[in-house]
Amino acid sequence: MPYLDIYLSQLVDPFRIGLLIALVLTAANTSRQINRWIPIALGIVFVAVLIPYSIGAGASEGTAAPILVGLVSNATILAVLLAAKAAYARLG
Repeated sequence: MPYLDIYLSQLVDPFRIGLLIALVLTAANTSRQINRWIPIALGIVFVAVLIPYSIGAGASEGTAAPILVGLVSNATILAVLLAAKAAYARLG
């Protein structure tokens, strides 16, 4: 599967989006105790690795490509979520 197809399918994955929304909420709640960016960085990696292994990317296809593209798609989705959060905080 070409990388662009993997990327586009990951951008609209509701499970991935839900996990990243939960990540943003959790990072906001723990920002007083620890830095906000540490849980976000670890969460991006966790979600990128979790989804290919949980849905069972075929052994013949490998998991390296979905994980690497997942890192990029997670960063893209997270950038949109953080921008929406910042816009909401600015308006509110």
